[in-house]
Amino acid sequence: MRKTNNSRLPSIMRRRFVKGLMALPAAILLSNMSLSASAADVNTTGLAVTDDTVTVGILHSLTGTMAISETGAQEAEKLAIKQINESGGILGRQIEIIQEDGASDWPTFAEKSKKLLVKDKVAAVFGAWTSASRKAVLPVFEKENGLLYYPTFYEGLEQSKNVIYTGQEATQQILDGLNWVAKEKQAKTFYLIGSDYIWPRTAMKIARKHIENVLGGKVVGEEYKPLGNTQFGSVINKIRLKKPDVIYAAVVGGSNVAWFKQLKAAGITSKKQTLLTISVTEDEVLGIGGENLEGFYSIMKYFQSQDNENNKAFVKAFKDMWGEDSVIGDVTQAAYLGPWLWKAAVEKAGSFDIDKVVAASEKGDIELTTAPEGYVKLHPNHHLWSKARVGEWKKDGQATVVYTSELIEPNPFPAGYQ
Repeated sequence: MRKTNNSRLPSIMRRRFVKGLMALPAAILLSNMSLSASAADVNTTGLAVTDDTVTVGILHSLTGTMAISETGAQEAEKLAIKQINESGGILGRQIEIIQEDGASDWPTFAEKSKKLLVKDKVAAVFGAWTSASRKAVLPVFEKENGLLYYPTFYEGLEQSKNVIYTGQEATQQILDGLNWVAKEKQAKTFYLIGSDYIWPRTAMKIARKHIENVLGGKVVGEEYKPLGNTQFGSVINKIRLKKPDVIYAAVVGGSNVAWFKQLKAAGITSKKQTLLTISVTEDEVLGIGGENLEGFYSIMKYFQSQDNENNKAFVKAFKDMWGEDSVIGDVTQAAYLGPWLWKAAVEKAGSFDIDKVVAASEKGDIELTTAPEGYVKLHPNHHLWSKARVGEWKKDGQATVVYTSELIEPNPFPAGYQ
């Protein structure tokens, strides 16, 4: 059971974050003028900004099949905002939140995003999760000139003025993961399985091209199931028949519970089969149960078990706020970065106006030197430089990191994969 702790962070923790994640030149080297500027000076476009407050939106699925994955993201965004407020806010203003539920329904995401931008006039929105929800809200953000911080690893092949992507794109996850498993497991044959919507289908298209054209391997099966599906018996029978070197999976949300439990029931475990997933984080494992995917692999840019001082402080603060039993997955950590990157860009721009914040974000010099995952930097293409990591799942629901890449420059439009 998650609990909310509204008490302030201990002073030592607050100091750590002031010195750590807030140790951004754009975030802390503020002039007295920018800290005391009136709302009229820092907001010329009618956003929800007063002399004392600025309002943002949080838009994630709190209900439906995607809630298992998205709950942690909105908790991390609230933690970041709480810490920013406790350290003095942004341009001297406290951040207020309006939260909406996308309800795992793409038209609802579009409707709620329009409300946040048109009625509430929020200065930024932190949210969406699936590519389907992002594609649903994208026309709204572009039409209304809003700013979305999108936290999920995704297929790439997109770049919008109105979106900052804080998760990995395909070259930072899909390609690097396939290279790793081909080398480490001498894998030649692959069975592709995913949920049936934009991200898994595009991800598998990219994966197939890389397997066949770069790795010289073979795809022996490819199948998709609807979001929320709980019946995987036919796929498991095909996998048994094909005997692939690797099951390459992009099953999403609550369907993962049935998928991994049914694999284990069928005797397909890590003792006999290599499985690499691009869609399972600690958030999903909490529902799946570590015993049901022990020894299988995920490729992400972040795992809760990462051993560095920044991550230890982050994990402690998260658990202090949301309960000792809460877990932190890749998208949760990427969501946590959103408010900090927005703060840095706003303070670099000296304004909340969207065009000015976007221009500041595209300079290529906004970085988080002590992010929980490690160093990240915002690229002019609106994606983050980051590292890829492969984690091997343990029975306790945590992962042992068995591979870490060098820092990878984001490339949302890789040649030969479109």
